[in-house]
Amino acid sequence: PRSAMDHQPKFFENLSGAGKAIGVLTSGGDAQGMNAAVRAVVRMGIYVKAKVYFVYEGYQGMVDGGDNIVEVSWESVSSILQVGGTVIGSARCKSFRTREGRLQAAYNLVQRGITNLCVIGGDGSLTGANLFREEWSGLLEELAQTGKIDAESVKKYAYLNIVGMVGSIDNDFCGTDMTIGTDSALHRIIEVVDAIMTTAQSHQRTFVLEVMGRHCGYLALVSALACGADWVFIPEYPPEEGWEDTMCVKLSQNRARKKRLNIIIVAEGAIDCHNKPITSEKVKDLVVQRLGFDTRVTILGHVQRGGTPSAFDRILASRMGVEAVLALLEATPATPACVVSLSGNQAVRLPLMECVQMTQEVQKAMDEGRFLEAVRLRGRSFENNLNTYKLLSHKKPDAELPKTNFNVAVLNVGAPAAGMNAAVRAAVRVGITEGHKMFAVIDGFEGFARGKIKEISWGDVGGWTGQGGSILGTKRTLPAKYLEKIAEQMRTNNINALMVIGGFEAYLGLLELSAAREKYDEFCVPMVMVPATVSNNVPGSDFSIGADTALNTITDTCDRIKQSASGTKRRVFIIETMGGYCGYLANMGALAAGADAAYIFEEQFDIRELQANVEHLTEKMKTSIQRGLVLRNENCNENYTTDFIYQLYSEEGKGVFDCRKNVLGHMQQGGAPSPFDRNFGTKIAAKAMQWISKKLKETYRKGKVFANTDDSVCLLGMRRRNLVFQPVAELKTETDFVHRIPKEQWWLKLRPLMKILAKYKTSYDVSDSGQLEHVAMLPKEAVPAPI
Repeated sequence: PRSAMDHQPKFFENLSGAGKAIGVLTSGGDAQGMNAAVRAVVRMGIYVKAKVYFVYEGYQGMVDGGDNIVEVSWESVSSILQVGGTVIGSARCKSFRTREGRLQAAYNLVQRGITNLCVIGGDGSLTGANLFREEWSGLLEELAQTGKIDAESVKKYAYLNIVGMVGSIDNDFCGTDMTIGTDSALHRIIEVVDAIMTTAQSHQRTFVLEVMGRHCGYLALVSALACGADWVFIPEYPPEEGWEDTMCVKLSQNRARKKRLNIIIVAEGAIDCHNKPITSEKVKDLVVQRLGFDTRVTILGHVQRGGTPSAFDRILASRMGVEAVLALLEATPATPACVVSLSGNQAVRLPLMECVQMTQEVQKAMDEGRFLEAVRLRGRSFENNLNTYKLLSHKKPDAELPKTNFNVAVLNVGAPAAGMNAAVRAAVRVGITEGHKMFAVIDGFEGFARGKIKEISWGDVGGWTGQGGSILGTKRTLPAKYLEKIAEQMRTNNINALMVIGGFEAYLGLLELSAAREKYDEFCVPMVMVPATVSNNVPGSDFSIGADTALNTITDTCDRIKQSASGTKRRVFIIETMGGYCGYLANMGALAAGADAAYIFEEQFDIRELQANVEHLTEKMKTSIQRGLVLRNENCNENYTTDFIYQLYSEEGKGVFDCRKNVLGHMQQGGAPSPFDRNFGTKIAAKAMQWISKKLKETYRKGKVFANTDDSVCLLGMRRRNLVFQPVAELKTETDFVHRIPKEQWWLKLRPLMKILAKYKTSYDVSDSGQLEHVAMLPKEAVPAPI
C-alpha cells in the first residue's frame, strides 16, 4: 500500500448527489451478486443525497415505464445481500433494440428526472446502454418536436451519464479480472465436482461434466484447475489434431497409476481446431468405445447461476456499486460511458466501448482460428490459468524430464488453512517437471528436526486440491530451538532449497533460519514462503491462502443467524471471529454479511462508540428491519470482551431488543477449500517453485548450492495487481511483531464502505479511484502474472 505521504487523501464528502436521480437496472442473464451491487448503488446513492430509482425487468421496464420505474428507500434493499439472482428482475428486450423503444424509454426517464443510469449486465446490455447515451440528445429533441416534453426539459436533462458493472457468470468481459457472479458459479461447480468425485471413486468411473460458457472457457478452465481434472475442453484453446488418441492414452495411464476415477470438463462452447463442436456426449462415446470405461455425463446447466452469492462476489459487488455511484457523481458530459471493475485487488474505471471492442475481438479471433491470439486477448489472468493447468495436469515420461540433482523440501507451518494441500500439490508437480527430487516434511519444523521427511512423487499428491486442512500435518513450533537438528536433517537428506507454506510462524521461521546462516552453512540455500493462514495477517501480501474459505464460512453462518434473528424479531447477534489481532475476517465478514458493526483491533474504539452503536441499533428497531448483527475480532480489545459487549448490549437494549452471542471458533479453519483458495494456492506455489529453480541455478557453484544473500530468502505475495517476491529481511520494517500484523493493511480502506452500507456517517478516502484508465494489451514480456 502507498504510504500516507504519497498522496493527499481526497474524500467524497464534497461530492454531493443532491438534485441528481440515479436509475439502477439489471439486464441480460442473471448472476449471483447482482443484488449486492443493487444494494450498494441504492444505499450509496441515498447516502450522497441523490434520488435512486429501481428499473424493474431491465430495459423492458424502462420502455414500459409506469410501475416499472419506482423511487426506492434505504429499507427497500434490506435482506437482499444473501439472495442469488436479481430481485429487480431481468428480461431480454426486443423493443429497446428499436429507436421507437429507446424513444419511449427516454420519455419515461425524463418524466422522473433520471439522467444517471447504472447498468448491471453483460456486454450486450452495456453496448445497448452506450448507444442509448449517444442517441440521448437526439431522442429528447424528437420528444420536444412531438410535444411530449417541453424545451426546458431538453435543456435541463441534456446529458445521460452511464456507468456499467459486469454481471456475468462466464467472466467473458475483457478489462475486468472477475465479473460479478463468476466466483459463485465456480462455488456451484466445485460443490458438484467434489460430490461426484466420491461416487466416481467408489465405482471407478469416468465423469464428463459440462459447464456453462458458450463463448468463454473461464469456468471450465478454472474448475479443471481447482479439482485437478484429467482433461478440459474450452473454446479458446481447442485440442490439437489427433486429440482423441492423446486423451485416451492419458486416461488409461492415469488408471494404470492406480487412479480410480477420471474427470473431464467440457465447456458448452468447446470446439476442435476446425471450429466443429465437441459435445459432452461425443467425449463420453469416445471413452466408452476406445477404453470401455464406465462413463457418465453430468450437465450442470442453470445450477451454476443459482444459489447464494459467495463472500467474494458480495464484496466485489459492494465495492463496485459504491464506485459506480462515485463515477456517476464525477461524470461530466465529456466523460465516456465507463465500466467499474477490478484489476488485481484494485478498483478501476475503464471506457465501456474499449472493453466491448476487445471482448468482440476475442470472438473474432476464435472464429478465424487465431486461437493463441484469443487466449492472449482474454487477458493475463486467463493465460496464466491455462499455463498453470498445462503444467500440472500432464506428467511427462521420466525419460523426457530434465535431471538437476537438486533436492527441494516442502513443509507446512502454523495453523491449518484450507488450500495448503493445493499449494503442496502444485509445488511438488512443478518441482518434478523442473527436474528436482521433491521431499515432504511432516509436522512442520518439529517434524523436520525429528527426521520426519520422505520423498514425494507426482502420484502421491493426486486429488489433494479439494482436501481441507493440512495433509502433511502442521505445527506452530518455530525452528530456533531445533536449529542443530534441522541443519543435520538438511545435511543428511542433502536439501538444496526450502519451500514453507504457512502463516505468521512461517515468516518468523524463515527470519530465524536466515539469521542462523552465519553458524550453519546448511541454511545457505534458497528459501521461499507462500502465505497460508485464515487470519490474512502476513506482511507483504494482500491475500493469504485459506482466508477466502474462512470468510465464506463466516458469511454462511451469519446468513443463517440473520435468518433466525429475522424470525424472532428485535434480536441482535454478537459474533466473534478468529484472526488474532488482525481484523480482516471480522471486517470483510461484516461487509459480506451486511453487519451493523465490526469491532477490530486496528481501529481503537471506546465506550462512547459502543454506546453510539447501541443507539444506532435502537433506531434501526423502529424501522421494518428488526434485527442486528455485530462482529467482533477475538483480540480487538482485552477488556471489551465478547461477553462484555454482549452484556452491555443486553442491558442498554432492554425493552427494545434482546441479545445472543456466538463464538465461531475453529470451524473457520476447516472445510473444503473455496475455488479461490484452490486456485490461488495452486498458482502462487507453482510460481514460487519456478523461482526456486531459478535461484538454484544462480547459486550453484563448484558442485554445491551456496546462497547467503537477503534476496535468497523471499516471501511471495499478492500486492495490489501483481505477485511479487520480497526478501523477508526487508519486510521486517513493515511488521508489527508484538501483534503479529502488517503495519499497513489495504482492507482498512474498505472500513468506511461497511459503515456507509450500515447507515453510519463516515468519511471515505477515494484517492485511489477516479481516473479513467485504458484497456491495455501490453507486450507479453511486460506483463507480471496476476491471480
